[in-house]
Amino acid sequence: MKRWFLILLTALSLTGCGYNDFQRLDEQTKSAWSEVLNQYQRRADLVPNIVATVKGEAAFEQETLTKVIEARARATSIQVTPETLNDPAAFSKFQAAQGELGSALSRLMVVAEQYPNLKANQGFSDLRVQLEGTENRVTVARNRYIQAVQEYNVLARSFPSNLTAMVFSYAPKASFTVQNEAAISAPPVVDFNKK
Repeated sequence: MKRWFLILLTALSLTGCGYNDFQRLDEQTKSAWSEVLNQYQRRADLVPNIVATVKGEAAFEQETLTKVIEARARATSIQVTPETLNDPAAFSKFQAAQGELGSALSRLMVVAEQYPNLKANQGFSDLRVQLEGTENRVTVARNRYIQAVQEYNVLARSFPSNLTAMVFSYAPKASFTVQNEAAISAPPVVDFNKK
């Protein structure tokens, strides 16, 4: 009888520890991160087609194309593993490379607006639509990842589950950050008098 009482007491004390919640939320963050990577890969796969199409425009700015190619090379050269999520330095490096690729592609699209032949090219137009769709998918995947990390981190920091986190080394996970927070927090300057 005493043995059953101890088993029941142990089982009841473990129900609030959050161990299973950590397992579920850890898998949820990994799954959300995989979707982010999937969308980044989709974007990277579009870059060679975009560059090849733009190269057809003889007067196009070579420096812009070179920056896109170099940014893609850096972004795809970083090996990402599930452990990257738990390494803030590696995670930050990966984020910076992806941000650089996104910025280079944005500059390319802005510069492409100045080339009427390129704008009229149906292949380029289709690639541009695919890129815009992919950027939207990246945003959605990042938001899902941010939400998954938030749930995980709340569990890791809340009592009594924070005790389980300490025992089993479930550290809070890094979320997405913005590299140029000061620059994007400033309101844009709009000047309609510029010619």
